[in-house]
Amino acid sequence: MPELPPPITVVGIGADGWPGLAAGSRAVLREAEVVVGGPRQLNLLPRDEVTAERIPWPSPLRPAAPGLLAAQAGRRVAVLASGDPMFHGIGRTLAETVGAERLRILPHPSSVSYACARLGWPLEATEVVSLVGRPLDTLSPALHPGRRLLVLSADAATPAAVAELLTARGYGTARLRVLEQLGAPAERHLDGPADGWPHPPGDPLNVIAVDLGDGPRTSLVPGLPDAAYESDGQLTKRHVRAATLATLAPSPGELLWDVGGGSGSIAVEWLRAHRDCQAVSIERDPARAERITRNAAELGVPRLRVVTGPAPAAFAELPTPDAVFIGGGLTAPGLLDGCWAALRPGGRIVANTVTLESEALLTEWYRRHGGELVKLAVAHAVPVGGFTGWRQAMPVTQWSAVKPEPDVLKPETPEPETPEPATRQENAS
Repeated sequence: MPELPPPITVVGIGADGWPGLAAGSRAVLREAEVVVGGPRQLNLLPRDEVTAERIPWPSPLRPAAPGLLAAQAGRRVAVLASGDPMFHGIGRTLAETVGAERLRILPHPSSVSYACARLGWPLEATEVVSLVGRPLDTLSPALHPGRRLLVLSADAATPAAVAELLTARGYGTARLRVLEQLGAPAERHLDGPADGWPHPPGDPLNVIAVDLGDGPRTSLVPGLPDAAYESDGQLTKRHVRAATLATLAPSPGELLWDVGGGSGSIAVEWLRAHRDCQAVSIERDPARAERITRNAAELGVPRLRVVTGPAPAAFAELPTPDAVFIGGGLTAPGLLDGCWAALRPGGRIVANTVTLESEALLTEWYRRHGGELVKLAVAHAVPVGGFTGWRQAMPVTQWSAVKPEPDVLKPETPEPETPEPATRQENAS
């Protein structure tokens, strides 16, 4: 059996640097032949005690990591990480690129642990949102009255940007506390309201504690008010949208294709279901595609990928979906066939229509593939003179199905051998 390469030891280090490290972490760094890390982390190590070669991470880090570490084969390698390497840290990247079995992790308290200790907030009840390498609008889904958040800053400008976003979203009275250089001698705390945040940019190494207080309430479940979306009328309305999302049944990590995106409401609320959900919205009209992008940012899911182009031609090179929603263009040649072919076995397809022509098409697909065919009818109470009556919205026909798994080939069962005719003596016996 070939000898396994020595493990790569990932050492968590805080803003307090070398003095804050445990004895075991110090010993690893003293014995290392190579130490890899960010320039700020490498500068925290004393040169008289850590004599290893120091290699700063290149940018972008992820594609470079396997080759850089492979070049150090046979040497004792230590990697520096901020705080807990497995909490929004480089530990995850290394586990995914070089394999968790290659790693030995020595964690340090994370900035979040330090922050909760300073604030007296229970860690398990505090939501954490990272804005490191992520758009500012990523924070929006976490905004709910009375909640507490810890925001991991991207840089010194993040606190002011967060304050501006909170004010724009109706949380101008929220209290912000910026905790800089947690655990270090230079630790500093800044305090103030979101509306009119009074402090200039400070240290780039900071965590923002947010006490949201009062503000607008937003539902966690599908079926946001129609007014939440910018739209030209191409919008799956609230009650039908809630039923559609229930049928699509999002689950963490799954990918949705929203075909004929319109205003993007189905893809947006799919992504709001869980932070690990993924979605692609396919929309042929460039103006609508831009509107979808704006809606996604406004409602806190800027990770929505918008593809501008006609379906099914726009499907080329898209990743395989776990679910497909078709909100328009059903009669386009090859559209349903393309969606069905692209869908992974076991995946879900849902198609909505209000026209008789498309309804006939869905009825045929229901006959061929089964599933469910339902009609969704919604009526709203409206004034009728001095009284009240019902105004019926156009009924929506919805077909949904699960694509069957391919048949598993069963091993052929050999036919039983035909026995030879018995001899006269065997018959006699």
